[in-house]
Amino acid sequence: MYKFYMRVVKHRRKIMVFFVAAAIICMFLSNFVEVNYDMNDYLPQDSASTVALDVMETEFDGGIPNARVMISDMTIPKALEYKEKLKEIDGVQEVTWLDDVLDISVPLETQDSDTVETYYKDGTALFTVTIEEHKRVEAVEDIRALIGDENAMTGSAVSTATATTNTVSEIRKIASFAVAFVILVLMLTTNSWMEPLVVLIGLGIAILINSGTNLIFGEISFVTNAAGSILQLAVSLDYSVFLIHRFEECRQEYPDEKEAMVQALCKSTGSILSSGLTTVIGFLALCLMQFLLGPDLGLVLAKGVALSLITVFIFMPALILMTYRWLDKTRHKPLLPDFHKFGRVVCKLMFIFVCIFAVAIVPAYLASNSNSYYYGSSHMFGKDTKMGKDIQKVESVFGKSDTYVLLVPKGDSSAEKALSDELHTVPQVTSIVSYVDMAGAEIPRDFLDADTLSLLESEHYSRMVLTVDAEYEGEETFALVEKIRAIAGKHYPDTYYLAGEGVSTYDLMDTVTADMVKVNAVAILAVLVVLVLLVKSVSLPVILVLSIETAIWINFAIPYLKGSKVFYIAYLIISSVQLGATVDYAILFSDRYREFREIYPKRKAIIETISAVTVSVMTSGSVLTVVGFLLGYLSSNQLLAQLGMFLGIGAICSLIIVLFVLPGLMYIFDRLFVKKKAKTKTKLKAKIKEKGDGTLLKSDKAFSK
Repeated sequence: MYKFYMRVVKHRRKIMVFFVAAAIICMFLSNFVEVNYDMNDYLPQDSASTVALDVMETEFDGGIPNARVMISDMTIPKALEYKEKLKEIDGVQEVTWLDDVLDISVPLETQDSDTVETYYKDGTALFTVTIEEHKRVEAVEDIRALIGDENAMTGSAVSTATATTNTVSEIRKIASFAVAFVILVLMLTTNSWMEPLVVLIGLGIAILINSGTNLIFGEISFVTNAAGSILQLAVSLDYSVFLIHRFEECRQEYPDEKEAMVQALCKSTGSILSSGLTTVIGFLALCLMQFLLGPDLGLVLAKGVALSLITVFIFMPALILMTYRWLDKTRHKPLLPDFHKFGRVVCKLMFIFVCIFAVAIVPAYLASNSNSYYYGSSHMFGKDTKMGKDIQKVESVFGKSDTYVLLVPKGDSSAEKALSDELHTVPQVTSIVSYVDMAGAEIPRDFLDADTLSLLESEHYSRMVLTVDAEYEGEETFALVEKIRAIAGKHYPDTYYLAGEGVSTYDLMDTVTADMVKVNAVAILAVLVVLVLLVKSVSLPVILVLSIETAIWINFAIPYLKGSKVFYIAYLIISSVQLGATVDYAILFSDRYREFREIYPKRKAIIETISAVTVSVMTSGSVLTVVGFLLGYLSSNQLLAQLGMFLGIGAICSLIIVLFVLPGLMYIFDRLFVKKKAKTKTKLKAKIKEKGDGTLLKSDKAFSK
C-alpha cells in the first residue's frame, strides 16, 4: 500500500485533472440517464402479469387502460364530442366509454343500470383511457388542459406522470437543504472553517461520477434517482473527515507533507475500508430481491459508496495537499465539548437502558413483522395533493374501479361466451367489452368494422376488457384476482393471460413478500461474516448486529403501534440500508472500547469511548436523520416520504442504541472479546496512532489529563 500511495501523491496534479474532468463529463452524462416511475416495470420478467403484458403488446396495438377521466355536466352528445377530443391527444391510444358497451340510441333507462353507471352517472361521464407509456407526461398535461382543474383524472398513468413532474423539483430542494445542513454540522464538528468545503468537494466529485456512470444501467428507478445521491452523501461523509484528521496527526510526526499524507493513507485505509465494506454489503443485499427495484437501488448505492472510497483514497490526497495551508490558516478552537460528562451520565444509566433493550427486543420484532402493507403505487399520493383530491372526486361519484384485460386463444366463440357468462356472475365485474359481448357468439365477424374488431381480436387471441369494482390493491382485490384467474383457468387451462393494475400489484405482493426473509438473512449473515473476519471474534459481531437489528425492529414497530400502513418496498429497502449505513457506528464504538480497555478498567473505558466517538457518530447520524426527514416532509410521493421517515427515525434509533445501550452491553460481555490489558498508557497511545481514523484527537487530550 505504501508504494501505491506514494504514486498517488507523486501524480496528484494528474489525478486532480482526471477526477475533475470525469466529474464534469459525468454531470453531462447524468442528463441522459432515464428515470422509470412505474413500479410494475420492476416485476420479474417471468411473473404472470409481466408475461401477459408482453403477449398483449405483441398481439395488440392498444395497451391496458391506465387512466380514468371524469368530466361533469355532460350530455350524451357532448360526452361523445369529448371522447373524440381525448382520442386526438398525442399519446392517447384508446378511449372507452358507454357507447362501446351499450347501444346509446336506446334509452339508458331501459338498459342495465350497473353497466350504465360504470360510465355515466348524474350527468357526469367517466372515460377509460389508454395512454402510451413514453408519452405519459405530455398526454396527461394535454388531458388536464382539455378538461380543466375542476374535473378529475386518476390511474397509474396519471400517477406516474405526476410523480415524474413533481419528484425532480422536490429532490433538488431536498438536496440543497441537505448540503446546507452538512455544512453546518461540519462547521461544528471540525476544527477548520475550510474543512467543510474540502469535504464537500470530495463528496461532490464522487456523487457526480456515480450519477453519470448510472448510464451503464440505461435507466434507474425513481426511488434510486431520489434517494441515491442523498444516501451516498450521508453514508460517505465520514471517510474524508477521517483522512483529513489522520493527515493532521501524521504531520506532527512527519514534517514533509507528502510523506505525512502517505502515512495517513496507510494508517486510515483499514478503518475506512471496514466501514465502507459493511455499508456496501448492506446495499448489495438488495440485489438478491426478485423485485428488480432492489437490484436497481442496491447496485447504484454500492457503486456510489465504492466510488466514494476510491475518491477518498486517490482524489482527496491531492485535494488536501493542495488546500492544507488554507486548512491551517482557518483553524479554530473546538466548538463542541469533549463529552466526558456525557460519558459519565451514560455510565450511570447504561444498565437501565440494557434492561429496557432486553425487554423490547421480542415485542419490537413481533410488532415490526405485524404491519399492514401497501404493495403497489395506488397510495403514493396523499389526500391533500392534487392527485389525491382527484381520486376522491372520481370515487365519490363512480366508486373504486380498475380495468383488467384477459387474453384467451382465438377461435372458439362458444368457450368465450361461456367464460364471459361466468365472469358476469362475479359481483365485482361491472362490465365486459369483448367480441362475444358486443356482437354475440352467433354474429359473423364481418359485421364489425375493422377498427373495432382489431381492438377485440388479434391473429392468435381474443381480448376481454373487464371493468371491476375494486381497489388497485388489498385483500379483496387479491381475492378477486385469484377468482378471475381460477375462472379463466377452468375454461382455458394454462392458455390465458390476465393483466391490469390490480393483477400486477398482486404479483408484486407475491414477489416482494418472498424476498423479505432472503434479503434480510443474507444481509445480516454477510455483515456478520465481514465483522468476524475484521475483529477476529464471534461474540462481538453478534452483539453489534443484534443492536442494529433491534434498532431496525423498533423503527418498524412504530407504524404498527400507530396503526398506519407501510409500503412494503420501503420496509425491504430500509431493512438493508439501515443495517449497512448505521452498523458502522457500532463498529467504531466497539473498536475504541477495546483499545481503551487495554489500559483502563471497564467503566473508565466506557467513559473514554463515549467521549471519543460521540462527535463522529453524531456527525454521520445527524446528517442521515436530517436527510431522511427532509425526504419525508418535502416529498409529495408517499413512498419516498415514508422511505425518508424510516431513514430518519431509523438513524435516531441506531444512535440511541449505540450511545446508550451498547456501552452497557460492552461492559456486561467484556470478557468475551477483551482478552488482555496492556500495562502502560504509552502502548495505547501507540496503538491509536497506528490504527486510529482521525476521530480521536480529543481522546489524546484525555490521556494527558
